[in-house]
Amino acid sequence: MSEKRQETFIGRVAEIFDKITAFIDISKRLADTISIDRLLERMVAIVSDILNADRSTIFLNDKETGELFSRVAEGGLVNEIRFPNHLGIAGAVFTKGEPIIIHDAYSDPRFNKEVDKKTGYRTRNILCAPIKSRNNEIIGVFQAHSKKEGNFSKDDITLLEVLSSQASAALQNAQLYEQIKKAMEEESQLLEVTTAISRELHLYPLLLKIMETTTEILEADRSPLFMYDEKTDTLWSIVAQGEDIREIRIPSNKGIAGFVFTNGELVNIPDAYQDARFNPEVDKKTGYRTKSILCMPVMNKAGKTIGIIQVLNKRGGPFTTVDEKRLRAFSAQASIAIENAKLFDDVLNMKNYNESILESMSNGVITLDADNKIVKCNSAALRIFQVRAEEMIDLKSTDFFKGTNGWIANRVTQVMISGIPDLTMDTEYDLPGGKTVSINMTIVPLMNVKKESMGSMLIFEDITQEKRLKGTMARYMTNIIIQRF
Repeated sequence: MSEKRQETFIGRVAEIFDKITAFIDISKRLADTISIDRLLERMVAIVSDILNADRSTIFLNDKETGELFSRVAEGGLVNEIRFPNHLGIAGAVFTKGEPIIIHDAYSDPRFNKEVDKKTGYRTRNILCAPIKSRNNEIIGVFQAHSKKEGNFSKDDITLLEVLSSQASAALQNAQLYEQIKKAMEEESQLLEVTTAISRELHLYPLLLKIMETTTEILEADRSPLFMYDEKTDTLWSIVAQGEDIREIRIPSNKGIAGFVFTNGELVNIPDAYQDARFNPEVDKKTGYRTKSILCMPVMNKAGKTIGIIQVLNKRGGPFTTVDEKRLRAFSAQASIAIENAKLFDDVLNMKNYNESILESMSNGVITLDADNKIVKCNSAALRIFQVRAEEMIDLKSTDFFKGTNGWIANRVTQVMISGIPDLTMDTEYDLPGGKTVSINMTIVPLMNVKKESMGSMLIFEDITQEKRLKGTMARYMTNIIIQRF
């Protein structure tokens, strides 16, 4: 072998050895991290170094959104770039699965000049190659920009293909790890949010909390929640302005909210003002500019639409299918909380209604629980027995009705055992200080829906004045006439 051929052979062996050493080093550098951000950063540096490129970008495919995304661009200012996985040069390579060499980037119609405009960079030539897994699935693309000397070649493509086989497993593992981590974080966040809203039983504070939480979860600007009012056939939402809360009402069939409420369909709109269903009147009233909208019906357990939730202006672009899934899950939880809050409001209103009736009665009313403890008494009862509420509440009937009045406690026990009401007419009740009061008394058992005893209710009619009047009349009239009164 001639000396020149020997030198050439030795040079090629050295070159091959250097590349093998480099790829062994690459494998080590890719194996010691599972963070996709660090991995992409390292891969960008490796691709640029191996291909002698000015800069490079790695785009990975997001299966859930059908987008290619990049988080690290060497020397770039954009943290994350996303676009549909069929657009641009990267989209063409991802779709066809074949590498592309472009000697003049600006002469190719698929090249997106906007990125250069944003970063102030001038791309000269491009090498773009698919990243394939071991089972030949395309998971993303390598893209190198502006080779420092000359143009990219087929040897560069070969290098990228070898690098792809080295990097694909690490990239897939890192992406899977991130997806699992993100799913766990979302699940934890949803659980935390669900717990928080389930503790709120008052409707207005609950609606405000749901709107605030939805905005946070979906990284949006605001999230109005419209509830349906059957009486007026309108959708209403509350708006907090400082310490004041005011309502916004719209017809239940108008605008995007009305469309979603009427049809029960999810709507995802990237540009609100380009949609004929959008009602700009709400923007005019609030002075707000709506851009992107994600709108979903809120349904109760019976499948009836009770309102709609709108999420407006996602930060960083339009809403994705992932956002739709997250909102659907949260909407289901919010619906349960809203129904509970409505039920609580109904119960509270009924309680206030019953207490108003109780206080308006001239007869004294006392209620006892299943353990014969006094749990409620109205003002008339306090007046008749000449005591304060704290002297009655939580006492057992045997502790309050005692001494000469102990017969009342005995009657209560009999009613609780038999379940039969008891009526006592024109009897005396001994008051503190030796005074007495004449009463008619009715004891009624209280039953739950299962016909189980839950206590009793005592009703007292003060007939003292009536007896005194009859006593006076007896001096001047016969008993036959008096009995007519």
